[in-house]
Amino acid sequence: MTSLEDDYSYSYGDTSRLYVEFMQRTTPFTMDVDHYHDYYELYYMLSGQRLYFIRDRTYSVEQGDLVFINKHELHKTMQSGEDAHERVIMHFSDAFLESQFAKHADLLRSPFLEAGHIVRLPLQESLGAEQTVRRLLGEIAQRQPGFELAASHAVSELLLTAARHLRQHGPAQLQHATPMHAKISEIIRHINVHFDEPLRLEQIAEQFFVSPYYLSRRFKETTGFTYSDYLILTRIKEAQRLLRETGQSISDISVAVGFDNFSHFGKTFKRIAQASPREYRKLHQTLQ
Repeated sequence: MTSLEDDYSYSYGDTSRLYVEFMQRTTPFTMDVDHYHDYYELYYMLSGQRLYFIRDRTYSVEQGDLVFINKHELHKTMQSGEDAHERVIMHFSDAFLESQFAKHADLLRSPFLEAGHIVRLPLQESLGAEQTVRRLLGEIAQRQPGFELAASHAVSELLLTAARHLRQHGPAQLQHATPMHAKISEIIRHINVHFDEPLRLEQIAEQFFVSPYYLSRRFKETTGFTYSDYLILTRIKEAQRLLRETGQSISDISVAVGFDNFSHFGKTFKRIAQASPREYRKLHQTLQ
């Protein structure tokens, strides 16, 4: 457990299997890291409100919302309205799902494969999900014998509720907060497809009929990333995928993801991945 002024958190487990963390904040907070990872994340808004950028758009996340973030998806939370909020994150691996739930693993994994990332349950189901989350937190806080089993069951209950809801009702139809949010999402979708091309800010601004200054400022406000940081992260994330999944040479991968300077690619990759491209490939080949 940790405590800082009125901020408070506690956690259990590790991301190789199952990790759960509760966080209560009363002070302003925006994630200061550019974030994606090789495990699943289920984020539950216990109280308050946050902005959450995931993949290509920013969502307003409200109390009771379940947020599903697939492996390797870029995401970042930001301040929205009042400072005070409580949230729970659950991180888990494919190994956890396969070993714990066997033939049902694909069903429990299915909410992470939806185009939308938010599940907003009807009132009765939402109250049930909140009870499940509070039971999960109680188990972790008290650590009675067998609490690990209870934690696994609580997570599976949340996943099953969301999976069944999505099969019956589909994802929530959430509107963009403003027309500018919609415009930025359109620009991000363009970047996600054309990241291997030269994409200067000025060129994109002209293409989407906004001024470079306005685009730069609004991009940061809406996503939490600068334009250049988002483009570089998208390129490095794709390079990581190619290193994991293909036998392409590192120099070919550098070109394929939009770098015109191999040395710059290597330095940028190591800064973000904390390993050289060669080290990254070797590590993931060992894990497979």
